[in-house]
Amino acid sequence: MREVILAPSLLASDFGRLAEEIEMINGSEADYFHVDVMDGRFVPNISFGQPIIKHISKWAKKPLDVHLMILEPEKYIEEFRSLGAEIITVHVEACPHLHRTVHQIKESGAKAGVALNPHTPISIVENLLEDADLFLIMSVNPGFGGQKFIYNSLLKIKALKTMLIEVNSNALIEIDGGVGLQNAEAIIKAGTDILVAGTSVFGAKDPLAAVKAFKSIPADISIL
Repeated sequence: MREVILAPSLLASDFGRLAEEIEMINGSEADYFHVDVMDGRFVPNISFGQPIIKHISKWAKKPLDVHLMILEPEKYIEEFRSLGAEIITVHVEACPHLHRTVHQIKESGAKAGVALNPHTPISIVENLLEDADLFLIMSVNPGFGGQKFIYNSLLKIKALKTMLIEVNSNALIEIDGGVGLQNAEAIIKAGTDILVAGTSVFGAKDPLAAVKAFKSIPADISIL
């Protein structure tokens, strides 16, 4: 039976209690830590960079899923890998030589992810279906947490899932932005493998219960 993979986003955590927040997720049923790196150029916000990730890596006991929302990510692949990133995702909109960057990530020893902004059509990754390990569909405009889910993203998930099946690719589909318990089942049914949840986990009255609720959603169903 397929099980939903949950990646709580540290962007929504309490940075003043970051070690405690990470320890809480360590003891939960969550699978990854989703780490958003923003440069204030590719997206209109700045989050954190290498010094913070160095500490996150020391505390985290689950894989780091590092999402680079930055320009020229190819300059930093090896460094983020050395800091403990097990998945490194770059944006198609930020990579003029995307095929090369995907293979650079894989050569570093990390799994390679490719992210698409809400306005970017799925067709743009058609030639990478057998190269990338993961495709991240942004269901909000990147740069800030707590935004509302863009429901057209479900159509993009379904289209991408169909494309992956057609080429017999094992790449996973990840969704990031506005994911909550109210829409998680529909997102999973569309073909998603990994849910990134920020506010709906760290902003919950009982974050551990929220994680448990996400993980209890049946994932062996699809409307394809």
